[in-house]
Amino acid sequence: MFRILAGLAIAVLVTVSAHAQQPAASSRLDDIIKRGTLRVGMTGDYLPFTYLDKTNSKFRGFDVDMAEALGKALGVKVEYVPTAWPQLMKDFEADNFDIAMGGISITLDRQKKGMFSTPIMREGKTPIARCVDAGKYQTIADIDKSGTRVIVNPGGTNERFARANVKNAEIRVFGDNVTIFDEIAKGNADLMMTDSSETRYQQKLHAGVLCAVHPEKPFDFAEKAYWLQRDVALKAFVDQWLHIAMEDGSFKRIYAAWFE
Repeated sequence: MFRILAGLAIAVLVTVSAHAQQPAASSRLDDIIKRGTLRVGMTGDYLPFTYLDKTNSKFRGFDVDMAEALGKALGVKVEYVPTAWPQLMKDFEADNFDIAMGGISITLDRQKKGMFSTPIMREGKTPIARCVDAGKYQTIADIDKSGTRVIVNPGGTNERFARANVKNAEIRVFGDNVTIFDEIAKGNADLMMTDSSETRYQQKLHAGVLCAVHPEKPFDFAEKAYWLQRDVALKAFVDQWLHIAMEDGSFKRIYAAWFE
């Protein structure tokens, strides 16, 4: 019996020693710091969150400023990786970037593929229409009528929301998410249902022409966050960075520059 117990003890010690000698697995956070760059996926077509100026190939927007602040906190440079809403999931799965930013809504489908940071914003879908017609589109029932022309950008949560809720009105897919609101202003469409933050911003850009319809009471519940490749250490860092930014006022300053 003594020999058996002694043998077991030796086996345990050998196993523990072997595990102790194995190097700890590198996290994505470690890889980012070692690489010296944070790869940020952005569509570049969703102001005030992100816009790609094709004349100089530079991004600007709320989440661009946030990405730069995150890069500074990490001590690395930010590398922007252009993507598009229809291919965002494929690009994420292909590991083309470490984090997706630029007005990313939390969805369960995206959660299956990666991890989300602490939410940065709470909102939902609401209409934006010509100001003279805003009173006609207060509810889904008001919108979902024959003759109403709903315009959507392809591949994102806006199109999914419209197709799930609109059965009688016409749905028109328009590929350019930057100029899509001009289609409403010109009378080529009646309204678009999009995130309340975007309707407020576009109302400001098209003052007196386009009006956000009850953005304070959207049709559904949604949150925006940053979509991370699955790495616990990276998520912990981003969450802590956001917590500090929201407490020390830096988040509020960046927010005010784009939303107020």
